[in-house]
Amino acid sequence: MKSAPNDNIVFRDIDKSAALANTVSKKLHKLERYCGDIIRSRVVLEAPHQHKTKGKHFKASLELAISGSPLSISCEHESIHRAVNDAFASAERSLKERGERRKAQRHQALCTTE
Repeated sequence: MKSAPNDNIVFRDIDKSAALANTVSKKLHKLERYCGDIIRSRVVLEAPHQHKTKGKHFKASLELAISGSPLSISCEHESIHRAVNDAFASAERSLKERGERRKAQRHQALCTTE
């Protein structure tokens, strides 16, 4: 990743937490294993609405600028940690699928040229 991960973690309507920022930066670095061409990342952690019957919900949004097409994922949960874990798990699945598709396309291109 070309940018520093701590510079692009945004907290909205929640208190900044060093532990949460550290968790997010570790998960960002883990995503590099599945896709090495991440140009830029942005993580937004927020408490979007305070509905009295649903209780407090948190939202974790992840935007990855990847060569080819960008990836944007949002997850909402009652716990900010669970929302972060779900968002990064979804991003990991998407990046793995993207890598497998690229590998299959390369393999198919090699087979057709022979």
